[in-house]
Amino acid sequence: MNTKTLSVSYPNGAIQGTVQLTGSKSESNRALILSALSKGKVRIENLSNADDTVTLKAVLDSLHTPQENRTIDVGPAGTAMRFLTAYLSTIPGSFVLTGSERMKQRPIGILVDALQTIGAHINYIEQPGFPPLQIHGNFTQQQEEVFIKGDVSSQYLSALLLVASFLPKGLRLNILGTLTSKPYVDMTLDMLRETGITHEWNENSITIRKQPVQDSILHVEPDWSAASYWYALVALAPLGSCLFLPGLKDRSLQGDRAIAGIMANFGVRSTFENKGVKIEKTTTSDSKRFFDLKECPDLAQTIIACCAALGYDASFTGLETLKIKETDRILALQNELAKFGVQLLEDNQIYHLRTSNKAMPKSTVIKTYEDHRMAMAFAPLALAFDEIVIEDPAVVGKSYPAFWEHLASVGFILD
Repeated sequence: MNTKTLSVSYPNGAIQGTVQLTGSKSESNRALILSALSKGKVRIENLSNADDTVTLKAVLDSLHTPQENRTIDVGPAGTAMRFLTAYLSTIPGSFVLTGSERMKQRPIGILVDALQTIGAHINYIEQPGFPPLQIHGNFTQQQEEVFIKGDVSSQYLSALLLVASFLPKGLRLNILGTLTSKPYVDMTLDMLRETGITHEWNENSITIRKQPVQDSILHVEPDWSAASYWYALVALAPLGSCLFLPGLKDRSLQGDRAIAGIMANFGVRSTFENKGVKIEKTTTSDSKRFFDLKECPDLAQTIIACCAALGYDASFTGLETLKIKETDRILALQNELAKFGVQLLEDNQIYHLRTSNKAMPKSTVIKTYEDHRMAMAFAPLALAFDEIVIEDPAVVGKSYPAFWEHLASVGFILD
């Protein structure tokens, strides 16, 4: 396997197999913070092996050893950056929290402002509003109420909610404007509930009082975000293709469970059975071609790339947060889709996919922009074209290290 590029192709015929996905990165990262805050009262089963989760766990483990003026580098791990900003504010010590060059371009001012409002001691080391941060922990809480915008990143809200019950006065979180990615906030609150921490949600206000955590075990479900790439593969595969994904539940904490309903529009049937989900290609599909992805923006690249390969014109809303992810995902999609003659056009925050000029190149090199989801969203297009070449294939380690191995296990040719 070329470490700089990876050729992905598929010989022919239906796809069959079983794919055991890693634990949810989103659930795992929340569970790690809760376990650290509870000093081990909260235990974790089926922790993700994603790079982001490994990074967060390593940081939290390292904090068991006292050290003055500690520098913590989370690399490209965005969730770790946000969750640690809140967590480190609550524990004794002085910390420099930094990350990759891209991380230093991803805003964090909204979260820092909220923490400073309740008394946290956080300063910017370079550019105001962005990492790296100087954090002096174990602050004295000044007030119990914060106001925070809900339409930028749900991780800001989750970071605050995770530490709320451990604050001397608890926390009342007032959400300003529209709440995007609400399922991720619901996930955080559900996991808190599993550890005995209750909340009240009245209109745009969430209140969590100071309260003890209970001894508990958090079992992490397999990752629905990772499952989305297999749904795209089945959507692009011949009739008769069928995959089984063990451990995935119909009633899931994860907002990306929505992929099952969305992919029904592209002829993919989901059957929950035998403690997992069977996904199969059928002749039945719906004609829906307008998708609001406000509550599941991490599915956007997968769905848009799949529509492009199928030649489906479609429209999308709820993509506002994509510009501040691992890369500007809108620009990245536009650049790579153009290689197939496909356009993604914006009109008043509605994005229109236009496929009338779709080309059928024999081989296309996909740039990944240091973004794991770009690599995995475009890999299934090897079923629609002769070959897809992925630059920097190792980038998938951020959320799904075994992705290429799993592709090979169901018959894809990787070179």
